[in-house]
Amino acid sequence: MRVSRLYVNASLNAGSRIELDEDAAHYVRSVLRLRQDQSIVLFNGLGGEYLGRFSEVSRKCVRVEIERYLERDVESPLTVILGMGISRGDRMDWAVQKAVELGVAQLTPLFTERCVTKLSGDKQLQRLRHWRQIALHAAEQSGRTRPPVMDEIAEFTDWLGRQQGLRLFLDPCANQTLADCQPQAMRVTLLSGPEGGFSDAERQLAKAAGFIPVRMGARILRTETAVLSALSAVQMLWGDFR
Repeated sequence: MRVSRLYVNASLNAGSRIELDEDAAHYVRSVLRLRQDQSIVLFNGLGGEYLGRFSEVSRKCVRVEIERYLERDVESPLTVILGMGISRGDRMDWAVQKAVELGVAQLTPLFTERCVTKLSGDKQLQRLRHWRQIALHAAEQSGRTRPPVMDEIAEFTDWLGRQQGLRLFLDPCANQTLADCQPQAMRVTLLSGPEGGFSDAERQLAKAAGFIPVRMGARILRTETAVLSALSAVQMLWGDFR
């Protein structure tokens, strides 16, 4: 029987007991529908995971007895940083989820010229919390022990200036491919646009910031397809798909 996995923002040690916070407790009771004496695997993003058993599952609280530490490391040797132009609704949700499954280490949603989705104030904070939850659940389900960093939403030009190493942006008009490039210190930064891609001005700004345009074949890919294709390709070339 498959044992559910759960991320917790807490210190974990074999032989100790923890009480889950309100959100995690609700997820255990109402989504996973787990009961007292059932097993759970916990991880806190610091590496490895812990096998535990529920000593109490009630409306009042959910407590876990941590039984033992489990050595586990499924992270790619390639560190992938992703800047992704915000796309509409389910497209962005789906891209975030699959990017986590494919091993991205850090992800930043970006405001670009052709972003259709407009976010400000509380809506921006709500959307960021939503994407962070998607990323955590994807890490739980894919067996990752170190969830990716989901940065705050950034402006395109601000994000460009903070990147280092091999920097690539996905451009159907480019002549180079990923196979023409080589990462530095096993680190690569990918930049992908929203629906409609990048404007000419954004292409020039990316090039000026050291980003190399690369194409993903001869066909025009939807934004979420381009992201997942690029992540799969870099893992195949330099990561753990080899």
